[in-house]
Amino acid sequence: MSVTLEYGYSSLNKKGEELCGDNVQTYTDGKHTTVVLADGMGSGVKANILSMLTSKILCTMVASEISIEDCVETILETLPVCKVRNVAYATFTVVHIDDEGKGVMFEFDNPPAIYFSNGKCRDIERKEMCVLGKKVYKSDLNMQEGDIIVFMSDGVIHAGIGMLLNFGWQRPEVMEYLDRVIEPRMTAKAVACQLAGACNDLYMNEPGDDTTVAAVKLRKSMQVAIMVGAPVNKDMDDYCVSKLMSYDGKKAVCGGTTSQIVARYLGKSVDTVLEFVDKDIPPIGHIDGIDLTTEGVITLRRLLELAEKYNSTSDLSPKYYDKRDGASLLANLLFEQATDIHFLVGQSANIAHKGLPIDITMKLKLVEKLADNLKSMGKRVDIEYN
Repeated sequence: MSVTLEYGYSSLNKKGEELCGDNVQTYTDGKHTTVVLADGMGSGVKANILSMLTSKILCTMVASEISIEDCVETILETLPVCKVRNVAYATFTVVHIDDEGKGVMFEFDNPPAIYFSNGKCRDIERKEMCVLGKKVYKSDLNMQEGDIIVFMSDGVIHAGIGMLLNFGWQRPEVMEYLDRVIEPRMTAKAVACQLAGACNDLYMNEPGDDTTVAAVKLRKSMQVAIMVGAPVNKDMDDYCVSKLMSYDGKKAVCGGTTSQIVARYLGKSVDTVLEFVDKDIPPIGHIDGIDLTTEGVITLRRLLELAEKYNSTSDLSPKYYDKRDGASLLANLLFEQATDIHFLVGQSANIAHKGLPIDITMKLKLVEKLADNLKSMGKRVDIEYN
């Protein structure tokens, strides 16, 4: 089975600041993924602008395969250096890696990245380079399935200083924490959120510094095909279901009428689960040969809320879903398991919605917003309308 590189990050703003002084930029062209975490000096607006400029310039240049020497020279010549302390106004970590896990990482004055492999954290071998008199560290990467690289701004190792801890959270303690909490099911986003949440606890919900954690993970590819709604032309019913069944990986169906169409094509029945796990979400169903069967618009609306919350870089709630309602089960399937998602969207109006404030336009907008959120998670998404 092929593998896919996924990424995610989470940030805490320094107490009293509306803007984060750290910035993360990502770019993927389908073959290579570039993730840059930059930390601007100080906090607030100035730090935010400096980190954003640094991360955008680096991400664009590195993704274009420009040498790191040229990239760093551009950054150092573009951004000013503090005249008092003679240090750069922004530090950074750059990960540039292909979809098989091979690539390179460059680090400049950020805490050294942590490599998680075979259930254990370890250091990454680094080679010192000198670019315009500045020390930049280079690491060659060759990730295996399940490996994770965690990189961060210095707000992580400052967490707890003068509060719960005298000297902040030392690197060995961070590694021990990750050894304890990382589980195979966790996405890169979940790992980043877990560590950022621990930092927030050490800061007692009042971060003394901007704090950002980013992670990249090499994981198995998983296709999910999801059929939403019936096609306009009933003669297309069989085609749409056959298309659904032709995809590798897992399959989901959303909507009462849609599930009946799928069941009829497969020669199966739709068995509804009469238990209301969540009073606001209609119960799920079961069709032999389909991994998940849910109601339509109401469930998708809740799923979109979950997706927007998942994508929020400041939301520290766990990024996995153990509830058994239809929206949570879909979130588990699409956010945690899927890497490639194919939507088959029927544009037929549902007569059951007559007289209700639900129309086909609303459903299509829901799917489009959901697709945008899934793309923001790094998923590969395509939509076919029928």
